[in-house]
Amino acid sequence: MLAQFLIFNFQFLIELDHRLLLAINHAHTRGLDRLMVFASDRYVWFPAYALLILWLIDIFRRQAWQLLPLLVGAVALADSITSKLFKPYFARLRPCHAPGFLGQLHLPDGCGGQFGFLSSHAANSFALAVFLLLVLPGPRFRTLKITAFFWAFLLSYSRMYLAAHYPSDVLGGALIGAGLGWAAARMFRRWAPMAGRS
Repeated sequence: MLAQFLIFNFQFLIELDHRLLLAINHAHTRGLDRLMVFASDRYVWFPAYALLILWLIDIFRRQAWQLLPLLVGAVALADSITSKLFKPYFARLRPCHAPGFLGQLHLPDGCGGQFGFLSSHAANSFALAVFLLLVLPGPRFRTLKITAFFWAFLLSYSRMYLAAHYPSDVLGGALIGAGLGWAAARMFRRWAPMAGRS
């Protein structure tokens, strides 16, 4: 009985995952195509992240040498765990590579690597957003915090829109990233307790 219940619920979740993916992918327009391809392009992020690092150095000054390795470490670890551990271990095909979706998907950006569980884009962006939320002082930097989360959600949505990931890939990646961002922020606040009051 228990086995049948678990199998039924697992199949239901897989079906829900597929239906959500199709709903997101099929709600496309020419303008959204351009926006989602732009958001998913890693090379778009580099200038923005470089400016963010320079800004954090200016804000935190002497404490930046503690903050930046933790931030970069959290993002790099999120990327490594999702790309080098989960993807090859679970070997779950991306939707755009899955035979069951052949001819059903809108692919404005082609199809990336073979495996998609979990989403590195979601993990990286949520690690950054959660870290900034927790280390930046109070309401002073509310706009930046909101922007970081908006970017994380947009980036995550773009991966489903482009049929590079299922919703569960994105959710799992976001949770991994958020956990690592939280852990890195906690370490920073423990090592630099005055950072939140600077």
